[in-house]
Amino acid sequence: MDDHLPIVEFAFPGPLRDRLVAAIESGEKVATSSLAHEYEVAGEELPAVGQRGIVVDSDGAHRFIIETVGVEVVPLGEVPLAHALAEGEGYASIADWRAGHVRFWTSPEMQAELGADFHLDDTTLVVLERFALIARD
Repeated sequence: MDDHLPIVEFAFPGPLRDRLVAAIESGEKVATSSLAHEYEVAGEELPAVGQRGIVVDSDGAHRFIIETVGVEVVPLGEVPLAHALAEGEGYASIADWRAGHVRFWTSPEMQAELGADFHLDDTTLVVLERFALIARD
């Protein structure tokens, strides 16, 4: 595997990350969502088409390489159902997708990363990223 690529982590280490990694590996998950604020806090650029990274599991093991094939930034209140379905996490509606993501983004772990002043509402910018699995370890 190309070890000079950046590491890509989905969620926090644990059962959720492992489910997400398995869904990517199976081809069910071809999209993800993050908050634009996450990138601001980390001082990182938003993902860009053509960017590649090594996905790691909860143990930090390199699993495969993904490539970003699409990026869109939209308000939380405008996330389309097609994106929710592409996340491959079993969401049947945008309401289900939103409830799951709000739960994650308001969790104590995420609040610690986002800062005490962060507030989530329909206008919060969400980064919708589509990717393709391009190489397995």
